[in-house]
Amino acid sequence: MADLDEQHPLFLLAMDQRSSLLEHTYGDESGEPADEADAQRVRAGKQLVYRGVLTALAAGASRTRTGVLVDERYGADVARLVREAGLQLAMPIERSGRDWFELEYGDDWIAHVDSFDPDFVKVLVRDNPAFDADDRTAQAERLAEVSRTLHDADRAFLVELLVPGTDEQQAQADDYDRDVRPGLVVESIGFLQEHGVEPDVWKLEGLDRAEDAERVVAAARAGGRDGVQCIVLGRDAPEEQLDHWLRTAAPVDGFVGFAIGRSNWEDALDDVVQQGLDHEAAEQVIAANYRHFVDTWLEARPDVVDGVDAGAA
Repeated sequence: MADLDEQHPLFLLAMDQRSSLLEHTYGDESGEPADEADAQRVRAGKQLVYRGVLTALAAGASRTRTGVLVDERYGADVARLVREAGLQLAMPIERSGRDWFELEYGDDWIAHVDSFDPDFVKVLVRDNPAFDADDRTAQAERLAEVSRTLHDADRAFLVELLVPGTDEQQAQADDYDRDVRPGLVVESIGFLQEHGVEPDVWKLEGLDRAEDAERVVAAARAGGRDGVQCIVLGRDAPEEQLDHWLRTAAPVDGFVGFAIGRSNWEDALDDVVQQGLDHEAAEQVIAANYRHFVDTWLEARPDVVDGVDAGAA
């Protein structure tokens, strides 16, 4: 894993969506491709998104700080290209479209990790203190086993934590994300830590207030976990909302970048798939979106060492 801190951030372009991508972009409500031809269309879409990353690099995005989060199921070719290009690679191991964490490849999952050798191994977790206690505990125990296995193998563990509100929690305040979710994130982090889940990086939903970002970092680093870092996820938010989340997090020590996916590429890919947009034009849109979010971070955190490659066009 490359140096990762406030001066050396990580800007991940995420394209590890699987079941949701099939449903929303390719119109398959089952979340599974109908046949191999459909699967190949999804693979081709991910390759197009990756070409958008390359376009961003050519326009000045930092090769050292740029990373890609992509799945094996539809993005194996992209993952290999990312490795060949010397970019940072993150890959998921969870089964897509499940409410509770399950491994994509069962007991054989670590062999899949070893075959790609990613810089970060990622899991997506949905948790909330109001969820069923037995289900929460069982999920945490499964995650703890993954955590131990990865650390024994000296691999970096990235946990994407989503905290969806219950109906009651949503009704507690005018703005769940601003007023309720931050406290629940702190509780969920503590719960997972207590059960042996020890990520190197937490990938978290954006926060509206700096004091909440500081609380979350304090929770992630509690108990001597001083080296643990946080990054902001995109959640398919509109640009204005994402810019606010990035500007809030970037100045807070302990937040060291982002992992943004659909906000970079969803509209452009939809236009290619559904309306026949020229591929090169789509790649330019993806690159511009990605560079916009990088620039937003760099403007809010001017002490970054290598956020832009010198001499690029």
